Amino acid sequence: MEKRLRATLIVLFSVVSVFSQQTIISGSVKDGASFEPIEGVRVEIEAGNLSVQTNANGTFIFSKNVPLGEQMLRISKEGYITKRYPIIVNANETVDISDMTLEFDVSSTQDLFTIALADDELDSDASGSDNISGLLSSSLDVFQRTAAFEFSSSFFRIRGLDSENGSILINGIEMNKIYNGRPQWSNWGGLNDVLRSQELVSGLKPSAYHFGGILGTTNINTTASEVAKGGRVTYSSSDRSYTNRLMATYASGLMKNQWAYTISLGRRWGNEGYQDATLYESNSFFVSLEKRLNDKHSINFTGIYTPNRRGKSSANTQEVYDLKGIKYNEYWGWQDGKKRNSREKEVEEPIFILNHFWKANSKTKLNTNIAYQFGALTNSRIAFTGATRFVTVDGQETFEGGGRNPSASYYQKLPSYFERNFPADLEFAYGAQQEFLNNGQLNWQYLYEANKINAAQGKNATYMLYDDVVFDKQFTVNSILTSEINEHVLFNASINYKTLLSENYAQVKDLLGGIGFLNVDSFNGFQFDLKNPNSIAFEGDKFSYNYNMLANVLSGFAQAQFKFNRTDFYVSTSVSNTSHQREGLYQNEAFANNSFGKGEQLSFIGLGAKVGLTYRFSGVHLFDFNAGYISKAPSIQNSYTNSRSNHNIVPNITEEKILSLDASYIFRSSFVNAKLTGYYTNLRNANEISFFFADGIGSVIAYTGTQQSGNDTTEFIQEILQGINKEHLGLEFGVDSQVTTTIKLKAVASLGQFTYANNPDLYLSSDRFENIHLGTSKLKNYKLAAGPHEAYSVGFEYRDPEYWWFGATANFFNKTYMDISPLTRTDNFYKDVDGLPISDYEESIAKALLEQEQFNDYMVVNLVGGKSWRVNSYYIGFFASINNVLNEVYKTGGFEQGRNANYRELRDDNALSRPVFGAKYWYGRGATYFLNIYLKF
Repeated sequence: MEKRLRATLIVLFSVVSVFSQQTIISGSVKDGASFEPIEGVRVEIEAGNLSVQTNANGTFIFSKNVPLGEQMLRISKEGYITKRYPIIVNANETVDISDMTLEFDVSSTQDLFTIALADDELDSDASGSDNISGLLSSSLDVFQRTAAFEFSSSFFRIRGLDSENGSILINGIEMNKIYNGRPQWSNWGGLNDVLRSQELVSGLKPSAYHFGGILGTTNINTTASEVAKGGRVTYSSSDRSYTNRLMATYASGLMKNQWAYTISLGRRWGNEGYQDATLYESNSFFVSLEKRLNDKHSINFTGIYTPNRRGKSSANTQEVYDLKGIKYNEYWGWQDGKKRNSREKEVEEPIFILNHFWKANSKTKLNTNIAYQFGALTNSRIAFTGATRFVTVDGQETFEGGGRNPSASYYQKLPSYFERNFPADLEFAYGAQQEFLNNGQLNWQYLYEANKINAAQGKNATYMLYDDVVFDKQFTVNSILTSEINEHVLFNASINYKTLLSENYAQVKDLLGGIGFLNVDSFNGFQFDLKNPNSIAFEGDKFSYNYNMLANVLSGFAQAQFKFNRTDFYVSTSVSNTSHQREGLYQNEAFANNSFGKGEQLSFIGLGAKVGLTYRFSGVHLFDFNAGYISKAPSIQNSYTNSRSNHNIVPNITEEKILSLDASYIFRSSFVNAKLTGYYTNLRNANEISFFFADGIGSVIAYTGTQQSGNDTTEFIQEILQGINKEHLGLEFGVDSQVTTTIKLKAVASLGQFTYANNPDLYLSSDRFENIHLGTSKLKNYKLAAGPHEAYSVGFEYRDPEYWWFGATANFFNKTYMDISPLTRTDNFYKDVDGLPISDYEESIAKALLEQEQFNDYMVVNLVGGKSWRVNSYYIGFFASINNVLNEVYKTGGFEQGRNANYRELRDDNALSRPVFGAKYWYGRGATYFLNIYLKF
């Protein structure tokens, strides 16, 4: 007995001795108001790049590789104000810092959907404003936060890149669409309360969930037990996209029976946003249900359903803006005393995700995830080409009908058209101007009356409102492995599979008083479906085009992260196999042998590799470097020249290739944080496809042998730009300084140069000819239309100890460029109808005509502030923001119309004071507000 006791004491003494010889940092974190422990707080030793999270008791401990000397602890959690604590660590001693507190951050109730970008901008079909990587994240990086909050309303793109270069995940499931590679933000809009738990890695930095793109990866965690227990009710008012918003959320936290749930409901609505007749209607439903089976296994189900509908706004020529102002929208007109928008976008694509979390041991975990998403995305517009079939006495078939473009800003209705065509009779131009000023909107009544007259005569509708419908069914499954090999090595890997069936068709929405719509192209008499010729489409019927798109993606990645006292580095690699195939359900007469049934299956192999290094000279000075090479499949959107009509694919199609490098110097002290980054990205073998009417392509039409007369120079075309190379290089700088306990100063700069790096091949297709090669488009050294190439911001924040706060920023933007027309920069530009050079061509004039427009520099000032109160266990607060306080008028983007495709057409048009086919622009919003009131319990 005595020997056993002696042995036990020796063991206990040995254990105590071991711990007494260790260097340890331990402590706890509590809520500053309730003094209750906070679970899931990130505690980081900045100099050592070490971090842990607090447990259910709010405690934490560092016991391995603890750096000595003066250190800085950073404690942070979503919804709380981040704090930094200086400590001194001595060898073989324990530093105990219990009962550190975090205060609720009233500003965290801001959501970037409303403060930075409105949902109508995020889902814009043309503006390209969905390009803020990490937009959802409340990143601690001042540059990322400023880009999201301050720059995005100017359509700023981080490093000039599209959002397809970043990945958005929900519980490990990628949300980027296979069709175009971009996330469909409105699929989870209005659910800000339950989307705050995110893990953002920017650029090429390694993610535990996904190989990612060159703009990084954001994983949104909706696991029910991860949401802090409690509820929140929010009401918002704004004049940006919607006018009202109501949200309610409740989370149970992990209950004693090991269940947890989160429910969130929301509604956003408004008859009109900043632009005329941009209605907004959206409902949001969210549920997350989790069961912890035991210490190793848990299952979580997430359901997201956010049906939404909004009215679009138009890009306009400067002539139109000068007459009607920057809020003008050509898509609407009065009907029964209400504004009715002809261009509406509706999205109804519920998402269901089932996750299994397996903690094999303390060092290894495996997440297996299954997701299914289905539903429709529709875009409405007016068809004005309706016809009626007649058969003559001698058996000849003819089609009569077709109406004028009903848009009030159609070029033939504007003053510039009459100034060009009737220069000696300017009263016509004056009359057109007065008509546009007084009645410059869509005339719904005229459309109904025209169709009713047709119906009385037994004719089909001339006008009709229809939807372009995309109905997707996508299934995704993946497994994600994370394993800590040892204290220095972390291994991540995943395998992913997703399959898509995408149904695409046009569907009659409203016959506008007509009796039916003939399924024939009335311009050339072609049948849209030879299998069912001369069919009549009624409301709810399909017409014009009908096809499926099939896609499969199998991918995987593996990476190792190495962490040491001064150096961290990683190596990551990925591989993917992507296939696309079109299945035509209509036999289009114009492509009778190349439109019906299944077309060629396209297959692409993608490879990726990236490496990175972080070196800490000290706790204050750090160096970071990342390099990556990615080859990836072109999107479905950029693989087919005109998938609505035929199986034709882009000539010489191949994988897109990306090389990207960045290097950063990081400075971190107790009161100043700064980061300077230089980057270079080269993108190769990209494709772009555009659709428009072109004048001045007589030489092309003559070459194809389809010219119908000497004046046959106009055609609705598909412009295929193939083999595009682009270069993006620049500097990013961000600094913030906590100059006092209440005042923080910040400054950000982004200097970029984004250019075409080659002269890509250009092809034209239409119903009359296919893939006519016009040679190269002389685009090299032209600037990319990627938002402002340079942006700067300076500002301050004041946080009072009495829980009110205020901030102001001044943001400066310059070097924003017009999106140029590739067709006008081909050899066709100087060729006449006969294919010979234009006789009166002048090089100096041509050079001026082809010069790229740079928009004026501008400044936008934003203000934001708020106040919160704690009443017993409740938080009550509000915040408000005013964007563009000075009501600055500025252009955010624009594009050249490709209609004037040769020198003579463009020269004559630009000689007018108001060109007929001038460039179209988007303007930024003037002064707008957002007000938010909330109750948190």
